[in-house]
Amino acid sequence: MVDEIECYEKAGKIVSQVRSDATKLIKNGLEILELVEFVETEIKNKGAGIAFPCNVSVNEITAHYTSPAGDKSKLVTGDLVKLDLGAEVNGYIADSAVTIMVPGDNLEELFDEDTLELNQRIIDASAAGLDAAISTVKAGVTVGEIGAAIGEAIESYGLNPVRNLTGHSLEHWNLHAGISVPNYDNHDSTVLEEGQAVAIEPFATNGEGIVNDCPNAYIFSFIQQRPFRMKHTQKVLNHIEKNYNSLPFSGRWLTEDFNERRVNTSLKQLGDAMAIYPYAALKERTGAWVSQKEHTMIVEKDGCNITTL
Repeated sequence: MVDEIECYEKAGKIVSQVRSDATKLIKNGLEILELVEFVETEIKNKGAGIAFPCNVSVNEITAHYTSPAGDKSKLVTGDLVKLDLGAEVNGYIADSAVTIMVPGDNLEELFDEDTLELNQRIIDASAAGLDAAISTVKAGVTVGEIGAAIGEAIESYGLNPVRNLTGHSLEHWNLHAGISVPNYDNHDSTVLEEGQAVAIEPFATNGEGIVNDCPNAYIFSFIQQRPFRMKHTQKVLNHIEKNYNSLPFSGRWLTEDFNERRVNTSLKQLGDAMAIYPYAALKERTGAWVSQKEHTMIVEKDGCNITTL
């Protein structure tokens, strides 16, 4: 019989190791695609499955950006890079994120002192929000209370939490299992129970704290099987159902088996028919920069077991 907690902990240890190794690669000129592929390959090399495509969301792009095939986007000194990754062991998931300011010898030449201070404060605020959440989590606490702790911590830095993004509960093969953990006090009285797994991910910004969809989506999830007259589209859907019917996938992954241009056409058709769900990349509404920090934890009677430290 599979030990659920053991699997959560093993997935968390792998995510922690890969997160640490990946952050050391972040530098001026690094292609985002190289970073994403490193993370995904390392997760598999360490014996886990990929829980969702590695997200590398830069500056005002807040979440859900993963490289499409052939992506030439590069990191630049001073960028705020949100690295969000997940692994699964026997279907039990670890989800973690960190924000790094891209280093460079000319950082002080590119940015004035006030801007560098602000950007570091944005990074520190989401970390403080996560620390506040961790100190609040235990069986019997409400998610609204956790949100209040996060929001208060971020606001103490003179910044705003992102109000329309949340943390989430995790279940077997289920990345977003129904409970949402807000980044502010929304008075949600949902109670956490001992043994539940939750991923808590405060986002901090000097902007409004609201994200909107970008035009493009590079991450998708399977919804349902549908009939298509176009043989290629049906073939792509069958492949998705067979290989990615439980967890989100990247359109880039499909180009290993299908022509890139035709895949993109099929993904559009599948999304329009609600056979798959496209996760649009998300951007802070005012264009302000955003940080994120996230850990996965198991709720305990008097606290929590953080699996992704």
